[in-house]
Amino acid sequence: MDATTLVTPPYVAGPFRLEPFRGLMLAPGRVGNPTTGRAFARPYREVSNRLARWQAKGYLTHDETPALYLHEYTSGGITVRGLVGALDVSRRALHPADRAVLPHEGIHPVQADELADRMAEMRLNPAPILLVHRGSEALRAQLGAVAATEPTHAFTDRSEQQHRIWATRDRETLDLIAAELSSTRALIADGHHRYAAYLRLQRRHAAQGSPVPTDFGLAMLVDQDDTPLFLGPIHRTLVGATMDDLRDAVQSLGLTYEPQDQAGSVAALSATRLAATDGTDWAIIGLDPDSGEAAVETLHRHVVPALPHGPTTLVYHHSVEDALAKARPDAVAVLMPAPSVDHVIRIAEADRLLPEKATSFQPKPSLGVLIRSLRD
Repeated sequence: MDATTLVTPPYVAGPFRLEPFRGLMLAPGRVGNPTTGRAFARPYREVSNRLARWQAKGYLTHDETPALYLHEYTSGGITVRGLVGALDVSRRALHPADRAVLPHEGIHPVQADELADRMAEMRLNPAPILLVHRGSEALRAQLGAVAATEPTHAFTDRSEQQHRIWATRDRETLDLIAAELSSTRALIADGHHRYAAYLRLQRRHAAQGSPVPTDFGLAMLVDQDDTPLFLGPIHRTLVGATMDDLRDAVQSLGLTYEPQDQAGSVAALSATRLAATDGTDWAIIGLDPDSGEAAVETLHRHVVPALPHGPTTLVYHHSVEDALAKARPDAVAVLMPAPSVDHVIRIAEADRLLPEKATSFQPKPSLGVLIRSLRD
């Protein structure tokens, strides 16, 4: 298979299960530290031994008994709180109604295989994938009661993220959480390739019987109605294309192309209007409001294939400033709106995948707050 090919990762079947595990946690001075990544670097088979040495030095702790962790972190003025546990990935959905986890982006199989190999060598899930859902009132009340107690851990890491963590082991609380989560359908916000790697590891060891550590993968579940993640756009530069090329493509599709100044173009940016520039000229691209597509879908599936020349390369940018810095007569910057979370969920439920790098959920937790060992 072509290494550039994107495929749909398999769907995990419900009921949604997030199980307690024995958390590994780096010391606060190691969390968010740029040097921490070295502990998870090649050779990957040595990672477990490195972390064992860190544990002996007090740089890492390993809980004695399993827990479901409520993790709250604050970054850039945004506070996010979610449940961290071992996500059951042992069953595959055979019908759309059975799905418990919804991917919205395709994955590169080779990259997923490499990540699975890496986790197998490390004997770790080094960081949770990020899931979002809309939780029930009962679940919010229960987690609110947990968050009202004294946290098990509270610290500010080296990157200035503030963290509070509650280790929940009370059986009655765990049973209530499990019951409220059983019918959940969660959207993958970040970590599509790690999710696919979890499924590959599970398949590799399925013959060993169940349960085994690879029947689960580390995940953080955030209630978008409680402490929402910010969903930002990812802008594009169409290298090798000109504004004339873009105009011809847009008009050939029956869409609108309106020359405009910079202020007017940026102000017009919305779910159905894009702004484009080559650094000198600006234009507003009007999309079909009745198509049901996200703007990024229309751009990639219709506009880009209709370009008479290029693009030779697509470059992605998380800020307007970076996108505009790349704009030139033969490289058109296209400023994108962010789709709503509900729109992304509807697209995923309709069996559609958004193009690569379509969404940017922020903020993400620092590496090293919660790690899961595959030796447990």
